[in-house]
Amino acid sequence: MSANSNSSQRIVEVGEADLPLHCPMPTDSLWNGHPRVFLPIHEHGESLCPYCGTLYKLRGWTGQSGHGH
Repeated sequence: MSANSNSSQRIVEVGEADLPLHCPMPTDSLWNGHPRVFLPIHEHGESLCPYCGTLYKLRGWTGQSGHGH
């Protein structure tokens, strides 16, 4: 996970093993959780959670739809 130093927005880099992508992630604390929401990430290589604002970026995304290969 990498953080953006210019704001408080959480940015998380994910890989193919994390798909299908959902937020919160299994490693997130339950005390501040929200309902699980599945996020489409393959179309643009990134996806923003509508609940908490976490920005997920797909590692190795090639700019193509599909599985980033």
